[in-house]
Amino acid sequence: MLVGERMSHPVITIPEDMPLADALNLMRHERIRRTPVVRDGRMVGIVSEKDLLNASPSSATSLSVWELNYLLSKVTVKEVMTRDVLSVSDDMPIEQAARIMVENKIGGLPVMHDDHLVGIITETDLFKVFLEMMGARERGVRVTVLVKNERGQLARLTQAIASQGGNFVAFGQFTGEDPSNCMVTFKVDGLDEERVRVILEPLVVKIVDIRTTSV
Repeated sequence: MLVGERMSHPVITIPEDMPLADALNLMRHERIRRTPVVRDGRMVGIVSEKDLLNASPSSATSLSVWELNYLLSKVTVKEVMTRDVLSVSDDMPIEQAARIMVENKIGGLPVMHDDHLVGIITETDLFKVFLEMMGARERGVRVTVLVKNERGQLARLTQAIASQGGNFVAFGQFTGEDPSNCMVTFKVDGLDEERVRVILEPLVVKIVDIRTTSV
């Protein structure tokens, strides 16, 4: 799965000379928390709702409403935006974009194609992918097991479930308790909870959790 398949587009942008108050109103109206800043159609920065709020006068200020509005009309996005923008290409694997976001503690990345801004990938977009990967909207038996980290172990597990009529609707592999094992979470339909338990017990180190979900 690539960034371009899951990014938000078309992307909402703002000009660098937009007043802070207008930018904040736009973000709230569009229900977004960050947006690229453009000049003559080219991206020159990015600004977040947090940036705008931090640059706004405190509610404890002694300024009047009219003075506040005047001040906010004079300060533009250009003065508070981040200029050194991290971006990703639309053909980057989505997990690599997620890694960049985590390592840099940011909630979104502009997406580029041949130096043109084509979208933005955000934490919300990644949450949607995670929901799909874990089958959060699917009915079935949800299982988390600890299995040995051995060649062919996952194949044996999936074959055992499939041979008994089970259909996988979600599957994810995660770090285990130590290098000798790994944690696997999946969801299957076509089998009841007790039957899944009986199939798995001889194949796994332990069943960590098993439950039937109805969404």
